[in-house]
Amino acid sequence: MMTFLNTLICTALLNTPSVDPAAAPKSLSFDASAYVTVTNQIRVAVEKTTAEPVTVVLRDQKNRVLFEQFVGKKEQKYAVKLNVAELADGTYELEVRSKDGSIRKEVNLGSQAVETSTRLVVME
Repeated sequence: MMTFLNTLICTALLNTPSVDPAAAPKSLSFDASAYVTVTNQIRVAVEKTTAEPVTVVLRDQKNRVLFEQFVGKKEQKYAVKLNVAELADGTYELEVRSKDGSIRKEVNLGSQAVETSTRLVVME
């Protein structure tokens, strides 16, 4: 009975597919998050796991660079608040990149419509 189990276990181990490390997706040396606040600001946070330089870039739809910041390899964490109230409504691209690769996020800016009150107060 033990020989049968040992044979079964060895067969299972030998038949498992091996993973080629070159075929596996490469993980980035940083993580990034971004969101748009109600007051038309973009908050960006970058946290690095290795000492690699990173660049943060904001582009418009015509691929023009509106903001670019280089984060040195000694800085492990970086956070910035971009005031984009002056920018026109639309879609923008935020990219955080290093030599390992990049993270791209689409940012939608839109001003909220002003609501007018239709309520009247009459005093007699």
